[in-house]
Amino acid sequence: MSTDPVNLLGLPRAELETFFESLGEKPFRARQVMSWIYGRGVADFAQMTDLSRKLREHLSEIARVSVPGIVTEQRSRDETRKWMLGMDGTQGIETVFIPEPARGTLCISSQVGCVLDCSFCATAQQGFNRNLSTAEIVGQVWLANRELGYQYDGNRVVTNVVLMGMGEPLANYRSVVPALDLLVDDFGFGLSRRRVTLSTSGIVPMIDRLGQDCNVALAVSLHAPEDGLRNELVPINRRYPIAELMDACWRYASEAYGRFITFEYVMLDGVNDQPSHAHALAKLLKYRPGKVNLIPFNPFPGTSYARSPVATIERFREILLKQGIRATIRRTRGDDIDAACGQLAGRVRDRTRIRLGKKLIQVAVRT
Repeated sequence: MSTDPVNLLGLPRAELETFFESLGEKPFRARQVMSWIYGRGVADFAQMTDLSRKLREHLSEIARVSVPGIVTEQRSRDETRKWMLGMDGTQGIETVFIPEPARGTLCISSQVGCVLDCSFCATAQQGFNRNLSTAEIVGQVWLANRELGYQYDGNRVVTNVVLMGMGEPLANYRSVVPALDLLVDDFGFGLSRRRVTLSTSGIVPMIDRLGQDCNVALAVSLHAPEDGLRNELVPINRRYPIAELMDACWRYASEAYGRFITFEYVMLDGVNDQPSHAHALAKLLKYRPGKVNLIPFNPFPGTSYARSPVATIERFREILLKQGIRATIRRTRGDDIDAACGQLAGRVRDRTRIRLGKKLIQVAVRT
């Protein structure tokens, strides 16, 4: 009976060591192969020249390094690049690379669609099909490195990875945490923990679990300083209101030295951008280890929201600064190719809308 080859991409180091031990090999073979796959971007076992010829031939028969295929690529006038990657033949996710003078940020997806229903997000309007596997998550980074010309000399093009693409990462915890581990593993992609950021809409139990299991930067999609408004914008708030969310954030920050929370706040004209909102937000964050990233709203077809005027955003930031709150305004990138924050839509077929309430929470905390 024939069996399908094992995809070594996405296997945590411990599992890869077990795999090689099952072949009668020493565990250090896992580290060698990881260095080839992640450090040098090699998917062909025949090129892994510090392995014996016999082992390379055997691996070619029983294993593979399989990554998602590129369906389309778009380049923005500001050099932002967006790839749609094929999933299961009919599905598509989107991955975005944002180049800057001192760094290169890759925004990756964790689900096909999204289980949540944030009203200002294009992904949410697509519905939800399924979670991505660990291989599909880290495969986005592998592909980006290849397409961007990553060299083994350590001259990184992708210096930062953010899980801010399609999906709610904490609703796919089982696949996301091993992916995070590979991003920071010295034999994986070798990124600094401070340069890997997970963004969540606020699934409180999973924030607490993440604090115990993994040490990466955390960004929280807040978007409103009080429950009534946040219930409309980020419906998961009905299950985990702001007070519970903020307590979880401060617990996460206290788990390890140097942890700092970024609160994402999309600026919606006439909705959440008034001085009263700024003062309420400052009250939430005062004397806490957090900063605010103000995000000009990026429109998408069918939305009823509009972007706050520049003067309104700047006034909002000034109020926060005067209250001692660190606040920045995110520069919009890639909006001409629908690659900006909140615009990723991908291609979601056979979608299943998962509603708020018991069913959503069961999906969100499944591990």
